[in-house]
Amino acid sequence: MPIKILMVCLGNICRSPLAEGILASKLPKNKFTVDSAGTGSWHIGHAPDERSIAVAKKNRVFISHQKGRQFSKSDFDSFDYIYVMDHTNYQDVLELAENNEQKDKVKLILNELFPNENVDVPDPYFGLPNGFQIVYNMLDEACDVIAKKLIVKHQ
Repeated sequence: MPIKILMVCLGNICRSPLAEGILASKLPKNKFTVDSAGTGSWHIGHAPDERSIAVAKKNRVFISHQKGRQFSKSDFDSFDYIYVMDHTNYQDVLELAENNEQKDKVKLILNELFPNENVDVPDPYFGLPNGFQIVYNMLDEACDVIAKKLIVKHQ
């Protein structure tokens, strides 16, 4: 059975679809499954933001097939690792956890680059024109670290 990783942001149209696509591109598909979700319900069934699709495509990562969905309690049972993009997502996901085992699955993604610094991935939705590229670069670097750790741990 593959190891399952979930990426979570607010709406599941900008950051978490990028993180899903980036990490999936770095892992063997026969051993790992990567998905994404949002803590909010606004974009259920929607494709990622066009700007996320464009920056991913520019970097040879293809995410236009993804569809937004909302994080649910059952995700704690379905996924082995849950990476969230910021403090608000972290708190929203932890509020749904029923025990410490579930809570232990939830990590801030940039803690992979900056251990225990609790740095947020900025939401590029209303940000600078180059915000999506900046976020892509952050997530790409974090996903490099995550992929290496997962591959070693689950050989």
